[in-house]
Amino acid sequence: MATFDGADGTRLAYHRTGEGDPLICLPGGPMQASVYLGDLGGLSAHRSLVLLDLRGTGESAVPADPASYRCDRQVEDVEALRLHLGLDRIDLAAHSAGATLALLYAARHPDRVGRLALITPSPRPVDVEVGDLDRRELAELRQGEPWFPAAFAAFERIWSGQPTAADWAAITPFTHGRWDAARQARVAGEGEQRNDDAAAVYYEAGAVDPPAVRSALGHLRAPVLLIAGEYDVALPPKRAAEYAGLFRRAELAVQPGAGHYPWLDDPHWFVETMAGFLR
Repeated sequence: MATFDGADGTRLAYHRTGEGDPLICLPGGPMQASVYLGDLGGLSAHRSLVLLDLRGTGESAVPADPASYRCDRQVEDVEALRLHLGLDRIDLAAHSAGATLALLYAARHPDRVGRLALITPSPRPVDVEVGDLDRRELAELRQGEPWFPAAFAAFERIWSGQPTAADWAAITPFTHGRWDAARQARVAGEGEQRNDDAAAVYYEAGAVDPPAVRSALGHLRAPVLLIAGEYDVALPPKRAAEYAGLFRRAELAVQPGAGHYPWLDDPHWFVETMAGFLR
């Protein structure tokens, strides 16, 4: 672990693994410690991964001002990390809600981004709408899974607008390409890695202006890779294609059989795709 000072002096931590040119990795959650990213399925064999613990998560300090958890307020933490590493430009990889922070950084500092990899990114910052029908179509592809009946029933209650508190946990299998005992144990162990108070602030009103983000990204010169999972109900492939179309230079790669965590579902496919883009 190494540390540096964030934009407001908050002590922030990052974890570095692997050799080669650095790749700054932003975790999702939102506001989950970066440890869940591991080495992204073995990507550390190709690049030096710089896994940032966002403020208030993992080994990073809790900020004096809780309002600084808002994602737009954390953009300058990423810039502070760039300066700390002594890089003119940075390659960024971001997962899920971490992609929101990456996109806000790219919009504010477009000339500082070399390459941008978005791994099953949240559609929220660019206002790509994912409807219930989109999710239903993907969910129904999983009918052969033993967990399907209970999970699908929970999804139907959510779609009807009458979910129970347990229904949101019950649909978790739909976010994974496979839902075996090992994956279930991993998910159970990750529950304490997220700062829920910080997550509640991350997307507070005013944090993201989707029309402004879309406009800025349309002028971004950096090449972009968007990885979607074939079964990811958070960002179905057809909506991922719409997302990729917002950039001047974007490649969409849909990982077969993957959910929201593609480096876990097929590490070889994921690493080969990422390494090819990052060369």
